[in-house]
Formats: sequence, C-alpha cells, structure tokens
Amino acid sequence: MLFFIDSTIVLFSICIGYFILSPTTNLFTNKMLLISVVTIQLAHHFFAWFYGLYRKTWTYASIGELKSIFKAVSWTIFVVALVQLTLIQDIYFRALAITWMLHILLIGGSRLSWRLYRETVNRNHTGTVEAKRTMIVGAGQAGSMIVRQILQNPDCGMQPILLIDDDMKKRGLEIYGVKICGGTKQIPSFVKDNQIEKIIIAIPSMGRQQMAELLKLCVDTGARTQKIPRIEDIMTGKVSVTDIQDVKIEDLLGRDEVQLDMQKIATKLTGKTIMITGAGGSIGSEICRQVNRFTPKKLILLGHGENSIYLIERELREKVSPETELVPVIADVQDRQRIFDIVSEQNPDVIYHAAAHKHVPLMEANPMEAVKNNIFGTKNVAEAADTFGIKHFVLVSTDKAVNPPNVMGATKRFAEMVVQNLAKNSKTKFAAVRFGNVLGSRGSVVPLFKKQIAEGGPVTVTDPEMTRYFMTIPEASRLVIQAGTLARGGEVFVLDMGEPVKIVDLAKNLINLSGYNENEIKIEFSGIRPGEKLFEELLNENERQSEHVFPKIYIGKATPISELEMQYVLDKLLDMRSSELKDTLVGIANRKVVEPEIKMMV
Repeated sequence: MLFFIDSTIVLFSICIGYFILSPTTNLFTNKMLLISVVTIQLAHHFFAWFYGLYRKTWTYASIGELKSIFKAVSWTIFVVALVQLTLIQDIYFRALAITWMLHILLIGGSRLSWRLYRETVNRNHTGTVEAKRTMIVGAGQAGSMIVRQILQNPDCGMQPILLIDDDMKKRGLEIYGVKICGGTKQIPSFVKDNQIEKIIIAIPSMGRQQMAELLKLCVDTGARTQKIPRIEDIMTGKVSVTDIQDVKIEDLLGRDEVQLDMQKIATKLTGKTIMITGAGGSIGSEICRQVNRFTPKKLILLGHGENSIYLIERELREKVSPETELVPVIADVQDRQRIFDIVSEQNPDVIYHAAAHKHVPLMEANPMEAVKNNIFGTKNVAEAADTFGIKHFVLVSTDKAVNPPNVMGATKRFAEMVVQNLAKNSKTKFAAVRFGNVLGSRGSVVPLFKKQIAEGGPVTVTDPEMTRYFMTIPEASRLVIQAGTLARGGEVFVLDMGEPVKIVDLAKNLINLSGYNENEIKIEFSGIRPGEKLFEELLNENERQSEHVFPKIYIGKATPISELEMQYVLDKLLDMRSSELKDTLVGIANRKVVEPEIKMMV
C-alpha cells in the first residue's frame, strides 16, 4: 500500500512542478518530463527502501521518521538533477525545487496522517480495562513520553486528565491535548476537583529528599501513586523512562544514597579473606553482597541456618568473580571450639559479626537464649579474632542497646562492652556499629503490615505515639562496611538515622501505597509489648558527640565496664535462672547493678 501511495505522490509532485512553471506544455509528450518521471520513481523507491520507509511502524512516527523521509527525498531529487545534467546539460532547478517540497509534504503527510488517525481512534477507544483518571506530575520530556504512551495504549487502563509542573512558563500549555494546570503545591486540590484516581511522578532528576516530600504529598491524597525510575537507573540502562514503578515505603524516607569511600574500603577488602557471621540474615546477607563488589580473595559465609546459608551462597554464585572463593560454613557462634577452629583454619582479614537474636518480645520470653547467643556468641567470635590476630572485627549492634529496658537491648549493649574490653589490649581493631530498624528485614514491622493489609486488615500498631528510626538494608550494610574502615580500636560507631518515624504514620502510608484508605483497612492499637520503649535512642546523654567522622557516621563515647566487672557478670549470668535474668541484664547494661555488688564482693 505504501509503495502504491508513494508512486502516486511522486508522479503527482513532479507533474505539478512542471505544470506550475509551464502550464501550456503537453506533459505527455515532453521527453525530459517522461525521463524525469521514470528516474524519480526508481530513485525514490530505492532510497525509500535504503532508509527503511517501508519498514517503519508509522503509528509511532516522530522526528526520526521525518529525518528519514527528508534524506530519501533529497537524495531522490539529487539523482534526478544528475540525470537531467547528463542528458541535456541543464537542470530544471525551479521544477525540482517545487517537486522536492511537494514530495516531502505529501510523503510526510501520508505517514503522519496514519499516526493521527490511530491516535484519534485510541483516544476514543476506552480499551478493555476501565481507564483511571490520571495526573502526571512533571511536564518535561519524561512527562511528555508518559502522556504519549498512555494515549497510544488505551488498554493500559489510564486516562491522562492533566499535567502538573512548577515551571510558570508552561502553565496553560498542552502536551498531546493534555493541559498543564498548575504547580505541585496544588496537587491535593487538583486531585479532589478532578476526581484523580492515579498519580504518576515523571521527574527522574529530582533529589531524594524533594522526591520523598512530593511522594508524601501525593500519597496523602489517597490516589494511587507511581513514579518513573531515577535518572541514574535510566542512564545506566537498567530501566526505560517509561517503566512506571510503584512507590515503596523506603522512597518516603527521603534518605540520600550513601556515598562510600570506595578506595579506602577496597584496600581493606579487595584480595582479602572476609568472614561474615549470620550471613544468611537480612543484614548479614546484604553485607555479603556489598563485600562481594570489592572482589575479596575468599568470602566465608557463616551461619546456623542451613537453608539461609544455602540461599545466599546460591545467589552469590551467580555474581561472584572467578577470583573470589565462596566458603559456606554451617556453625553456631555459641559453639566456642567450632568458632576457634574456623577462625584458625580460615584466618580471615576481617570479621563482620552479624549473628544475633534480635526480636524483643521473643527474647523477653527466652532471656537465656539471648544471653547465650548475643553475649557469649559475640564473646566467642571476638576472642577468636583476638587469639589469632585477625586485623579487623566489626560488631553489628542496635539502637536498642541505649538505655535498654529489655533483654535483647541489654545483651547487645553487653556485647559492645565485650568488644570494647578486648580492644584495650588487642592487636585486632575492634569496633561496634549501632543503627535502628531496617526496612524489610525479616520479622520487621513492614512485612507484618503488608501481610495484614493483604488479609484485609486490621493493621495492628502498639501505640499511637511510638516512633522508630528506619533505614534500608543496603544503606545499613554499606555504612557498617564503611565504619569498619574507620576503626582504630574500641569505638562504638553510630549511624545517622535521620528523623524518627511514627509507626502509625508508617502504617497509614503502607495502606495508601497498597491502594486502600483508612476506612477500608482499619488501624488498631494493641498496646506496648513487654520490653518495648515508646521511642529509641542512638546515644544516651553521656555518649553524645556532635561531629561526624564520616558522612552519616558518628563515634559515640560509650565506656565499657572493667575486666573485673566483666568476668564477675559473665560468671553470674551462667549461674542465674531465667526468671532473674531480665532485671540483672538491664541493670548491668545501664550500669546500675554491677559496681555496688563488686565492692561488696571485694
């Protein structure tokens, strides 16, 4: 069909050109005209084939297709001019100029008219899916592409109603018939007035903090909110600008990407033997992924759970460099002799100790297990590192170790003390790293809320005033690795967790992001569980230091107890009944029990 249309257009263009310049000439007897007609037909179809004019999908024709038409037509006229110059030693410039213009207009018009026809049909076609009234935030190139894609795909289930942009120069303009109405501050009123059901944020270059504020504004309207990927992911080819993504809860944190000192980390990890305990856990497995990027000589994955170690090993096998040896080890950190044998045999350069019991209510019910795993397990690994001269040891700790009212926090604070005491006289550089809750980690509040929402609610929150610090798993793991490079011996590093988040606000955001509102999914308050605090702290008043030693990393001034106190407490814990453990542990961690009893013992 295109071949036939082009043949007609070419014949019409050259005949009209000659007719305009010489209306009295008999077009059927003009030898030069007949030669030109044959030449232009052959030349056009050759160049149309060469530039792919018969292979393009004209439903989506744009500037690229117009350039191809321009080249094909221009070369065609050039060939006709050469033929005329060869046969009659003259070129009919004016006739060819008119032919060239008509040729481009009609060929281009024939293609674009098909696109206009298809877009008109699509616009009037509701599709098989009910179209949701959609607002696009961002009237730049990305926003234009989103609007165009929606209009060309009626079955996508969206109908673009309006565009939002803070650029005053764009107000009142239209993109593919969709009007640019106002700025981002007016989003709530536009959603309400236009009955918007869906919002797409099409500003890939926006910073994380600004994006988080914009996402929060959109999510609070109750409309389902999506976004296109970040500019970094688009530029690296991971995704396309038209890949629309659901908003995740971590997007609302607005935390900037962690910038690591890659050179310093590489000197500590590249070509070295690295051991991670708790390698199958949420934090431990992510530390494995991050360390793997630096091509260590050997990566030792130590964990108690057979399945979790199997999963992380299988994942890393697909990514690991040929230069890196993966060593999966099934072992319990409570087994002192086994841990000493592993450290002696493998002789790692760095140990990241992430193995721990972390669930507050469970440890309240099982305090002895918390003591054995969090205190004595840490003691076993740390003393093995000291005994065999391991260069670096990093303990993954928690904000719950600050003024702990619960067993889990108290055992983690005591684990910090164990590491700090060893650091006094050891060649190993010991350090502990504290951070708050990790979004998406196993047993954390976010997976629980998602499960409750999927089941239709209610979402259970302990207290309306409860707050927690949050960061993502990759961010926490990267900062643990970075803090390890800063260790000089005995420090407690504290990660900058930003502002605390109310758990009830987190629940509301998750409900909205799941496409529901609080009338459909109820929130119920269940009361504070045993051992929980309303709010967490990263440092107590005596530990605070205002200066960062690295972006997002502080050093706390946490002081350990004496070696005499340490040994006394360890002996006491082993002989104590579970019913007595909680008060004693909390007292020890808060330095309220030990000193008077030590004096009495002496």
